[in-house]
Amino acid sequence: MDLEGGTRRYSAKRESWRTVLTLAYQSLGVVYGDLSISPLYVFRSTFAEDIKHTESNDEVFGVLSLVFWTITLIPLVKYVFVVLKADDNGEGGTFALYSLLCRHARVSSLPNCQVADEELSEYKKDSRGAAPERSFALRLKSTFERHRVLQRVLLVLALIGTCMVIGDGILTPAISVFSAVSGLELSMSKETHAYVEVPASCIILIGLFALQHYGTHRVGFLFAPVIIVWLFCISTIGIYNIFHWNPHVYKALSPYYAFQLLRKTQKGGWMALGGILLCITGAEAMFADLGHFSQLSIKIAFTSVVYPSLILAYMGQAAYLSKHHDIEQDYHFGFYVSVPEKLRWPVLVIAILAAVVGSQAIITGTFSIIKQCSALSCFPRVKVIHTSSKIHGQIYIPEVNWVLMILCLAVTVCFRDTKRLGNASGLAVITVMLVTTCLMSLVIVLCWHQNVLLALGFVFVFGTIEALFFSASLIKFLQGAWVPIALALVFLTFMYVWHYGTLKKYEYDVQNKVSINWLLGLGPSIGIVRVRGVGLIHTELVSGIPVIFSHFVTNLPAFHEVLVFLCIKHVPVPHVRPDERFLVGRVGPKEFRLYRCIVRYGYRDVHKDDVEFENDLLCSIAEFIRTEKTGLNSSNDEPGKDDRMAVVGTCSTHSLLMSEDNVENVENVENAGPSELKEIKSPNVIKQQKKRVRFLVPESPKINTDAKKELEEVMEAREGGVAYIIGQTHLRAKPGSSMVKKIAINIVYEFLRRNSRSPSFVTGVPHASSLEVGMMYQV
Repeated sequence: MDLEGGTRRYSAKRESWRTVLTLAYQSLGVVYGDLSISPLYVFRSTFAEDIKHTESNDEVFGVLSLVFWTITLIPLVKYVFVVLKADDNGEGGTFALYSLLCRHARVSSLPNCQVADEELSEYKKDSRGAAPERSFALRLKSTFERHRVLQRVLLVLALIGTCMVIGDGILTPAISVFSAVSGLELSMSKETHAYVEVPASCIILIGLFALQHYGTHRVGFLFAPVIIVWLFCISTIGIYNIFHWNPHVYKALSPYYAFQLLRKTQKGGWMALGGILLCITGAEAMFADLGHFSQLSIKIAFTSVVYPSLILAYMGQAAYLSKHHDIEQDYHFGFYVSVPEKLRWPVLVIAILAAVVGSQAIITGTFSIIKQCSALSCFPRVKVIHTSSKIHGQIYIPEVNWVLMILCLAVTVCFRDTKRLGNASGLAVITVMLVTTCLMSLVIVLCWHQNVLLALGFVFVFGTIEALFFSASLIKFLQGAWVPIALALVFLTFMYVWHYGTLKKYEYDVQNKVSINWLLGLGPSIGIVRVRGVGLIHTELVSGIPVIFSHFVTNLPAFHEVLVFLCIKHVPVPHVRPDERFLVGRVGPKEFRLYRCIVRYGYRDVHKDDVEFENDLLCSIAEFIRTEKTGLNSSNDEPGKDDRMAVVGTCSTHSLLMSEDNVENVENVENAGPSELKEIKSPNVIKQQKKRVRFLVPESPKINTDAKKELEEVMEAREGGVAYIIGQTHLRAKPGSSMVKKIAINIVYEFLRRNSRSPSFVTGVPHASSLEVGMMYQV
């Protein structure tokens, strides 16, 4: 899939080579921080116990050969040449692949999907067209759509990858900072170093997490220079070591030495693969952070800067070790031993800064993927703070940040060495890559419509390599590899139970929604007093009347004169264009003044604040009213039919709402031409960032008196205030349910609900304008 399939933002990135090179420069600090600092701990982890360093240098050269081919096959061949092309309208990562599959095979786990969602610009299929009839892709697609079990397996697979990314967000800062600080062992005694290493690492980690709320953009301009200086240092030191110690080390790049190592050491060489795979730690970020950059910029940065620098660094370490066989000291295989003594302190400082940059990148990536999971109802509601108004995707989640910090400190204090930290980190990294390989094989068949043999070849080549690394990591379960498994099980349980509870709640709403005939029987007053103002009733339903509405009118004697059944939902695309954001329709006859508005967001979209959202919402309803009688909106002519909706854009896509800066221009238009405009001014002007909201109604046959009157009533109701009615539901398992269901719903889901943010907080509803209606659901 070409990058042209994305939004216009991504095509603009390729306007010039200057833009591409700028993005490539920026990607060095954001994408490659984690991958660039891997030389700090690869050799040390590999030679920890499993293989020994002998005079023949077979082990050192064999490890160098394995490192070289691992970096070449996984990041270069797999990611650069294949996986990066599987972007979801410019976005990458595990959920991007899952989103692609959801759209092509209808396996989405989102409960309130609509046919109208498939008409979104970013929902459209790529340029490869539909799968040929009687093809394997069509049969596979039909199989996934028929069997719910396969859909759940696909969801669990995506969630496992997500959980391991979260685990990586805990383990990577620990091993990166700990390995960088370990350089102090060369300048002090072993006893003193034991009391300094852990506290120093913990202090740096606490500072790293404490500064997260400031956002990456405030210090982001330093990221790329730090990584560039670091890559220059390790490549220069590598070249020095090659020429000074062993100029013939390049011969070890031959795969012969890798096979020779495995043949000689057998089980030890196989177990050493758990340390070698650390050389590709952070490679997944090339795909996960694709949304911030472009395919070409990431490819240029890796192939021209990162890849040669890493290879030179590893060759330099191998050249040094090939001439030094004194293994009495524990730090003999550490990175700093191969650094010339006069440069160790400057390199130590640069290494610590590079470790912080690499850790920052994975922490930000963890925030981003948790936000995506929350948008797709796979993670409890959390507070998402956008730390930059200019840089897309820079977010901060307080609850997640402090949980990551506590777990990261606990791992650092408990393990206290790079060996066990490396075992834990390696298993998390390779699991994410295995998940990507599995999902990518399905994308090749279902989305790209390629021959199934190509997908099988992809799985066979890369799946076999990654399975070897995975087995080597898993065998070290008791030596630290249990940590990512335990973390993944806990997060997977929470995420799947939350998703299961969300689905059950939606099913209850669908089964108990109120009939439209009940509403018609109440009459225009709905059987109660209608008071001035706008009432927004939050619901997950995209059709029908929610049970919360009947529950509310049964207990309160009054309601607002304008009622809007508001559904804020996410669709399996990264972004929804502003002119496709709203779906608006009527509920019941026109005189009821009841509307339904469905607001659609992509899983990476930014939610607007309450004032701007209210303006967009009322503006979309006004545009719906204005165009309803002009033939532009003829799909909703029948009273009582509330399942037909019209696509209406935000304020920027039409002229019913004007900002304060445009008021003078509007008045000039009123005085300048035959097309007269009548301005309905509100007594209390709404201001937000010096913006004034006004309806402009054309005096022409295109809009009749009834529509004009309705617009005036909506505007007057807006001036009376907007109230948000939100359902606060409590789930309980039905009597007679299985013990597993009771534990999942009554204990785990209820615990998550009580400790997560309320719906009003997540949607940005002002506390003074919200009203929560409590209900008990038995599912």
